Amino acid sequence: MEHIRYSAAACQTDQPNPVDRRGMRRNTDRLLSIIDSAVAGAAPFLPVKLVVFPEFAHAAPVFPTAKELIEKLAVEIPNEHTERIWEKAKELNIYIQTGSMLEVDKKYKNALFNTTCLIGPEGILYKYRKVNTWIPYEVHTSPHDIEGYDEPLFPVADTPVGRIGTAICYDWLFPEVLRQLAANGAEVLLRVSAYMDPWNATAPMDWWTIINRCRAIENTAYVVAANQAASLKNYPPYSWSGGSQIVDFDGRLLADASPGPGERIVVAPIDVTALRHERSTRRGHSFIAHLRTEAYPVYRKHFYPPQLKDNDEEMLSYEKNNELIDESKRQIDFRAVNAKDSEN
Repeated sequence: MEHIRYSAAACQTDQPNPVDRRGMRRNTDRLLSIIDSAVAGAAPFLPVKLVVFPEFAHAAPVFPTAKELIEKLAVEIPNEHTERIWEKAKELNIYIQTGSMLEVDKKYKNALFNTTCLIGPEGILYKYRKVNTWIPYEVHTSPHDIEGYDEPLFPVADTPVGRIGTAICYDWLFPEVLRQLAANGAEVLLRVSAYMDPWNATAPMDWWTIINRCRAIENTAYVVAANQAASLKNYPPYSWSGGSQIVDFDGRLLADASPGPGERIVVAPIDVTALRHERSTRRGHSFIAHLRTEAYPVYRKHFYPPQLKDNDEEMLSYEKNNELIDESKRQIDFRAVNAKDSEN
């Protein structure tokens, strides 16, 4: 059996954010150049076969309403950017997790998705649409919230470099997301993020590092986490912490970009064969095999979004997100959930 071992590159970006679709071309130009640098830098060593970019590397939500974002920045997928990245993947025989872009799809009225694609020599292997939007600020649509949505929420691609799954930024604060990707077969978990200060890679608020290592440990999976590293000037009102990381399946930090703004590429080995051996042979710390799913009644109750009448066609806004959050909080009664479980 062929031993699957290669290098992955987590690539930080620091570019002015486009304010129209034409401006996205400049960002894609730079991403293609970074890909060339990542592959060339590792060529004499363990070759790079997987390249990962941050959230909003193509376009950030620089307008406050979904209507403006749809009019000025949103694109359908596939598009000129995914086509150019596909050409690069074919040229270099690698797999590329794109930065996210704002996506519209004619199938879903008024929906605006935050979407990233895994692209290999074969083409687009999946689209991942952010399930847990960073509310109340983000006015994107979660595919989870669309009635009748029939596409996989957590797709996993089986590739020559392993089984790969992705989640975007705030998704990673929900361990259920990465657990579902692992249950769907993912061995390498990709984090496409725009994580800002103060929740960065350093103490005392090192959420970024803690979450990356925890999700690797919980799921016996590699984590390749690419973070936005834009300066405060390029993407106010936040400064962006960078600190892109690669973590092995036991939570060891294999590579780490120093926090702070600025382009960086960090590279580390991914040994899929070793991971598969661990998953198949270890009995201790085999967390999915040890999972007592029925023990958690909290998952039998619906929390978000709250079921409000006449809400289906309304476009999201900061104000609407706050209304939904407040209503969801009013409906939460953890004591009632626990009491019901005790009665059973």
